[in-house]
Amino acid sequence: MTNTSDKKHKPKADLIFLKLGGSLITDKTRPHTAKFDTLSRLTDEIATAINELPDIKLVLGNGAGSFGHVPAAKYNTRQSVVTAQEWRGFSEVWQEAATLNQLVTTSLHKAGLPAIAIHPSSVVTAQDGHVLSWDISPLSTAIEMKLLPVIHGDVVFDTVRGGTILSTEDLFGYLAGVLNPQRILLAGLEEGVWTDYPRRTEYLSEITKDNYEKSTIGLGGSAGTDVTGGMASKVEQSMNLVKKHAGLEVLIFSGVKPGNMRAAISGHNIGTRIYS
Repeated sequence: MTNTSDKKHKPKADLIFLKLGGSLITDKTRPHTAKFDTLSRLTDEIATAINELPDIKLVLGNGAGSFGHVPAAKYNTRQSVVTAQEWRGFSEVWQEAATLNQLVTTSLHKAGLPAIAIHPSSVVTAQDGHVLSWDISPLSTAIEMKLLPVIHGDVVFDTVRGGTILSTEDLFGYLAGVLNPQRILLAGLEEGVWTDYPRRTEYLSEITKDNYEKSTIGLGGSAGTDVTGGMASKVEQSMNLVKKHAGLEVLIFSGVKPGNMRAAISGHNIGTRIYS
């Protein structure tokens, strides 16, 4: 499929992309450790919001957290996959990412949602770390049939690097140009974007193209192992997206506080709102 993300589209008012950050649903300081109570609460809130807003369409993604990031760092999988050992690591990262994704979809099903996993490794091909092609027909059909498609940060084959890792934000970035969501919601541990992380004394409610450079001075990365860039990368990717797609906005917020997930899906501006 040709990449159409450079075309201008009006965002669809009923379509939201939502990411459950790896730091939110796993303990990133302890390998292979999910936060089951948090995950259960979050999926219950998602179910409540969807039941209250039956016309809403959601594409959900989850980060790799303490599952995929640890072997990914060990084998430098995002950079390239060439040797036999690196390909072995490629498979290990896939296994870890798929395991966490299964925990997410299982929790969504327990909450009464018709979730279905769509693994990027099976449908996406990359070129030097960027999406080259993606057969989105399964994902589009899932949305049309009122299912809840769930993607995740994953390994993919790459025409230049052999293999690589694409984060949920990378995948959302491509899909934004094809599916045209109104909002992208990124749920993590932090209340929003701090300019002085980890001290957390300067909190930003909004980031626009006018204050972006000043806002990101001193912006830190992430706690624990993260091979895909942490907060600074999320803000940069988000700003690039809202500049590229008129009317799109990104919300970075905390999923720790009960009720925040439901509020964000329902359209409340909590956390840091990024728009052009």
